[in-house]
Amino acid sequence: MSNEKVRRLRQADIATLAGVSVSTVSRVLANEPGISETVRRQILKVAGEHGYPVKPAAEAVAGGLALIASDGVTGGLSVFYEAIVDGLRTGASEAGMPFEIRLVREDRITPDAVRDYMQAAGAAGLFLVGIDPNESLRDWLQATTTPTVLVNGTDPRMQFDGVSPANFFGAYEAASRLTRAGHRRILHLSGSHRHTIRERIRGFEAAIAAVPGAEGRFVSLALQGSASREAHERTAAVLAENAGFTAAFCMNDFIAVGVLEAVTEAGLRVPEDFAIIGFDDLPCALMTNPRLSTMRVDRAALGREAVSLMLTRFRNRTAAARHICQAVVPVPGGSVANTENP
Repeated sequence: MSNEKVRRLRQADIATLAGVSVSTVSRVLANEPGISETVRRQILKVAGEHGYPVKPAAEAVAGGLALIASDGVTGGLSVFYEAIVDGLRTGASEAGMPFEIRLVREDRITPDAVRDYMQAAGAAGLFLVGIDPNESLRDWLQATTTPTVLVNGTDPRMQFDGVSPANFFGAYEAASRLTRAGHRRILHLSGSHRHTIRERIRGFEAAIAAVPGAEGRFVSLALQGSASREAHERTAAVLAENAGFTAAFCMNDFIAVGVLEAVTEAGLRVPEDFAIIGFDDLPCALMTNPRLSTMRVDRAALGREAVSLMLTRFRNRTAAARHICQAVVPVPGGSVANTENP
């Protein structure tokens, strides 16, 4: 009888026997996604026949479907949602989650339509991106215990998981940058039915209330066409009143661009005579003169966090809802003076 020890099978040996690369063997043995089932079965068969220890296969992750409001995307916010979708795709890929996307009209999102979308995608979980569910959809999602995550959304009833920027605190900080620069009469240009934007309104009002002598005026925008053009027109009208406003906080950077144009056309210097701060840190903030001061939203992180919430919801459909807020970070620019050390 030979005393020679039997050499332990290596991954390189399995690769040779299965006719694949070592890296492919390594990924299969680690239960990583992205390998065809035919190759996976062949590698596991070879490993099993030669006594190589194999980890139990990871439990398959249910699929997710993201519905995105086409109104917002086609209305100019595609650059905002693009990064969120990138985060969703990345998070889903890393988790091995089958993932699909649909653009939908928000006013046509009925329970029947959502059910059909999910069945067609083979999805068990629903991401509502930039969409606040209406009453009928809320009731259906609750009744069916459909795992649901609001992405860039909040649920004031805390019935659904959600992830959003810290809208209240971001707006509070934005307005505070203006008051620290000495401004006391400040415009706030905004307009939306969404809970997230209402939080920004509350943050602005709280920051104004915290400073003695400060006054804010809310300028409501319809946002039915070009946000920049509408902001330009409304700002020009306010400046014509000569009411003494010297600064503006804008719901997003598109609106801030319109304000900047109106202020410049009125012969005012930015930031010496009039200060402007935007929100979201969109690419247009880099293209203005002076460069916009704004607040950065990590949109890709919103997508990744949403996937994390969905995975947790898959494991426990009856747990209390959770909401994750991502910090909103001040971005220095040239449209606000003396506040770039927040």
